[in-house]
Amino acid sequence: MNQTSRLTAALLAICSFFSCTKAQTSTVKSFYELKANSLQGKEISMEQYKGKVVVIVNTASKCGFTPQYEGLEKLYVKYKDRGLVILGFPCNQFGSQEPGDAKAIGEFCSINYGVTFPIFEKVDVNGKNTHPLFLFLKSSLGGTMGDDIKWNFTKFLLDKNGKPVKRYGSVTKPEDIEKDIVALL
Repeated sequence: MNQTSRLTAALLAICSFFSCTKAQTSTVKSFYELKANSLQGKEISMEQYKGKVVVIVNTASKCGFTPQYEGLEKLYVKYKDRGLVILGFPCNQFGSQEPGDAKAIGEFCSINYGVTFPIFEKVDVNGKNTHPLFLFLKSSLGGTMGDDIKWNFTKFLLDKNGKPVKRYGSVTKPEDIEKDIVALL
C-alpha cells in the first residue's frame, strides 16, 4: 500500500469514526410525539412527561461510566418531587457493554445502584436502527465532531416544554449537570 492509499484509508476511518457521512435526521417535531418501550415491554408515550424537566441517558452495565447510575439516582430522588424525571436507555453499541436482557438489566440497576427512575428497553442510539427518540435528540442537539453519540452515558437535558436544551458527554458526571437541572425546575 503506498502512502496516498494509507492516507486515504486513514481519512476514511477517521470520517467513519466521527460520522462525517450525512447523519440521519428526525422528522419528529416534538419530544411528546415519541414513544418507547419500558424495560417490561410496555409502550410509553413521552407525552406523559409534559411539564417535567427530563434527562435522557444511554446506559450500560459493564462500562467505566456505569457508576454514574448512582449520581443519576441521587438527582432523581432529590428533584423528582419538583418535576425532574430521568429516563435510562440501555444500549449495547459501545464495546458490547450492555449484553443483558431486560430482566438482567433491571436486576443489575436495582441491586447495584437502587435505580428507581424509568429504564427502557435496549435501543440503538446510532446507525440504521437508531431509535426515533435518539434521532430527535441528535437532530436537536448535535455533538462535537459529528452528531453521533460517542459512548455510553451521554446525557440530554430537556426543559418543561420538551425542548432539548443541552447535551453532555459521557465524562460529564450527573452532579455536574445539577445546576442546569435546577435552573429549569
